[in-house]
Amino acid sequence: MTIQISEAEAQVMQVLWERHPQTAEEVCAALAGQGWQDATIKTLLNRLLNKGALSARKEGRRYLYAPLLAREDWLATESQGFLDRMFNGRLAPLVAHFSQHKALSKADIAELKKLVKDLENDK
Repeated sequence: MTIQISEAEAQVMQVLWERHPQTAEEVCAALAGQGWQDATIKTLLNRLLNKGALSARKEGRRYLYAPLLAREDWLATESQGFLDRMFNGRLAPLVAHFSQHKALSKADIAELKKLVKDLENDK
């Protein structure tokens, strides 16, 4: 099952992926630097809850939120969507794009070489 979440919702999820469960107040405090009102963050929490990306457990007078959507699953979906939209689902043109614009450091290139070598050894 794929859950589509917006960029703003992803920021809320990131807070909960890093530590959970958390109350709405804790999530609001973690996102204080975003310039969002608490009501906005609570709306985002409610949207994520309705989408099935979060669970909420009542504890006293408050709710504790925790992610149901795994970060790795979301990242895989987002990454594939980006590749599909921008590079027809192909990874090589993505890497070529970054290499042409000097966005790859020596460490990045070494890491890519190791990845390719590991992939070749697996076959």
